[in-house]
Amino acid sequence: MFDVLMYLFETYVQSDADMKMDQDELTEELSRAGFHSDEIYKALNWLEQLAALHDDERASRMGSASGSFRIYAAEEMSRLGPDCRGFLLFLEQIGVLDCQTREIVIERLMDLDNAEIELDDMKWVVLMVLFNVPGSETACHQMEELLYDEPEGLLH
Repeated sequence: MFDVLMYLFETYVQSDADMKMDQDELTEELSRAGFHSDEIYKALNWLEQLAALHDDERASRMGSASGSFRIYAAEEMSRLGPDCRGFLLFLEQIGVLDCQTREIVIERLMDLDNAEIELDDMKWVVLMVLFNVPGSETACHQMEELLYDEPEGLLH
């Protein structure tokens, strides 16, 4: 499913390609690209849920008190390793994520069918979430820089 999401994001969203086709056309195109139908439907459902989340009333009820922190459930901790949880905290600290977008990211990560989420996969999900949330252009740009600008050479 994640491969389908990446294909859609890179093909349509990041390239600003015209995505004015219905779900049947999109499913057919993804099938021609070599994706299996069950993975296509999971990915399209995942994207529909992402689009619905930022309008969800749960997001508007989430507040962020100064000095507050996120406690992860056991299932979240087993699927999001220390590197993922640490990176989410880092993104909050530098202002890329707020508590609302963090929760959307975690919910979208937990809805993936991966047993354990890799850090690189998580970074792409963060970018997909930020790209979908209105008003987060600056945060999206910062995340793109973190994703694409790999340091060269040795770091000391």
